[in-house]
Amino acid sequence: MASTRQLKQRIRSVGNTKQITKAMQLVAASKMRRAQEADKASAPYTRSANELLTYLASQGATDGHPLFAVRSIKRRLLIVIAADKGLAGAYNTNVLKQYVRELKSDDDAGVKNTTIAVGRRAAQFATRLKDTDITGIYEDVPDQPSGSMLRAVLDTARQQFIDGEVDAVDVVYTRFISSLSQQVETMRVLPAGFEATAVSKSVQDAKFEPNVATVLNSAAYRLVEAQIFQALLDARASEHSMRMVAMKSATDNASDLVDDLTLEMNKQRQSAITQELAEISGGVEAMN
Repeated sequence: MASTRQLKQRIRSVGNTKQITKAMQLVAASKMRRAQEADKASAPYTRSANELLTYLASQGATDGHPLFAVRSIKRRLLIVIAADKGLAGAYNTNVLKQYVRELKSDDDAGVKNTTIAVGRRAAQFATRLKDTDITGIYEDVPDQPSGSMLRAVLDTARQQFIDGEVDAVDVVYTRFISSLSQQVETMRVLPAGFEATAVSKSVQDAKFEPNVATVLNSAAYRLVEAQIFQALLDARASEHSMRMVAMKSATDNASDLVDDLTLEMNKQRQSAITQELAEISGGVEAMN
């Protein structure tokens, strides 16, 4: 049984840990709110791209376009988005499990693959896998992904698809639903696809300069860019959300542990007092 001094040391140690986890919880909550705002801010851009592509597709402009070419999949590019750090609950584990499932699915189907790892945990995991071809690694990605990093990933994926080096490009990421709900998904970005939506009168009456083909090239590129950017924002919001929940759970557990240790220390202190009183009473009786 631990002594009173040892219990005091443990209570102090757990209390210090509680302060750290509480601070990490507050930081994660703040970052999550900013990530949510960025996630919502990019939604209108994606909707506009979908609207424009819906109209162009209805005019037959997407037929024969290289970014919309559907081929038999013999090799695909996987863009895996995980975190640079841990202490985020099952966030990294869930993403990497989905990544392994995709690799196994390709092996079963006889499809070759290559990987772009975004985040230190994804990079460390992918490099340890046997016979895994890695096209690129990106670490220390900020909550607001920089244009240079995003374009590097996008240009690599687009060029490999256009050159026929890969027949599909998929993103494995965590979609942010709410602060308490996140879901790992695999999203296909190439061949380019879009959700058909209602086309506004302004788009229907628009004049395309210099021509429809040029506008289509730009719109298709921007749509794929928006999809990858949205996946990065979703992943960051999910990471901060799961870290906030994990740190809250750790803080609550630390509080419970402090209460249990305090109760145990008080019991030992009371037992020692009772023992001392019994010894005093015994001494008095012996003197009488």
